[in-house]
Amino acid sequence: MAKKKEATVEEKLRALYDLQLIDSRVDEIRNVRGELPLEVEDLEDEVLGLKTRLDKLKTDVETVNYEITAKKNLIEESKGLIKKYAEQQKNVRNSREFNSLSKEVEFQELEIQLAEKNIKEFKAQIEQKKQVIADTKERLAAKESHLKHKKGELSEILAETEKEEKALLKKSEDFQNQIEERLVKAYTRIRTNVKNGLAVVPIERGASGGSFFTIPPQVQVEIAARKKIITDEHSGRILVDPVLAEEENERMQKMFSKL
Repeated sequence: MAKKKEATVEEKLRALYDLQLIDSRVDEIRNVRGELPLEVEDLEDEVLGLKTRLDKLKTDVETVNYEITAKKNLIEESKGLIKKYAEQQKNVRNSREFNSLSKEVEFQELEIQLAEKNIKEFKAQIEQKKQVIADTKERLAAKESHLKHKKGELSEILAETEKEEKALLKKSEDFQNQIEERLVKAYTRIRTNVKNGLAVVPIERGASGGSFFTIPPQVQVEIAARKKIITDEHSGRILVDPVLAEEENERMQKMFSKL
């Protein structure tokens, strides 16, 4: 079996720069989406939280209504007992029995007063909770409307870019497979460490792309010779000459237009 031909330094540089152009295009697409996916996620969490709160408030109202019913039943029981004790007082044999029944009547009257006070408090709680429910429903409606709008925005952007992004990610993977592993690792490390994700940059006006640090003329000559991979001593980025960059830009733009 014939041994696979070793790629030249120039071929490696072209492949790395092509990979950079593909990954930068993916970055552009994701920047267009911006914070929208996170905004949608946050809004979904808020809507879920408001719905959960509404359910709890409704359960609270049901519980308080149950308490009101229980107090009303207690009042009816107490009234029944007062009537019963009043009847018994008519047939007492001495004042001690009469006083004992009077105390029972008095106790039940206090029970009724307390229950009525509780009912009043419970009704005030319900009114307060109903107001909170109304406010929460209003907030929920506003959040749901906002969420619908943001989801619409995201869907539009995804519809426009998702197909291209998937194709680009596949291309990125294909290009990485064509480059030796150590270079891919170096590229990935540099790309991760720099703010704009540019690991491979051309020389622009005598400096590393996006940098103000001038590259010595002798180093520029070496970069143009494409005989070895040279990195910028300040940023660590891999450097390519402007001619190579322009050629690969044109080639890759044609590829992007077909995606």
